[in-house]
Amino acid sequence: MANTSSAKKATRKIARRAAINKNRRSRVRTYVRQVEEALAAGDKAAAEAAFKAAQPELMRAATKGVLHKNTASRKVSRLANRLKTLSA
Repeated sequence: MANTSSAKKATRKIARRAAINKNRRSRVRTYVRQVEEALAAGDKAAAEAAFKAAQPELMRAATKGVLHKNTASRKVSRLANRLKTLSA
């Protein structure tokens, strides 16, 4: 357990940051799941709308440090590819 006041403050800051990151990660997963559900249903319009909402959310997570930049880019790329194959 933390003894010094600075260590106690650090644990409070870490807990607060972890809660924020958990919320952001959850949002990203929700947006990605919405795109995947629309793709599975074969609904092109819904998939495009969900993808347009998911893309900035993924990149925001990358800039905030929740996801690595390459991971976010890879996810966006793969979703875009699946969307393209659906419309073809």
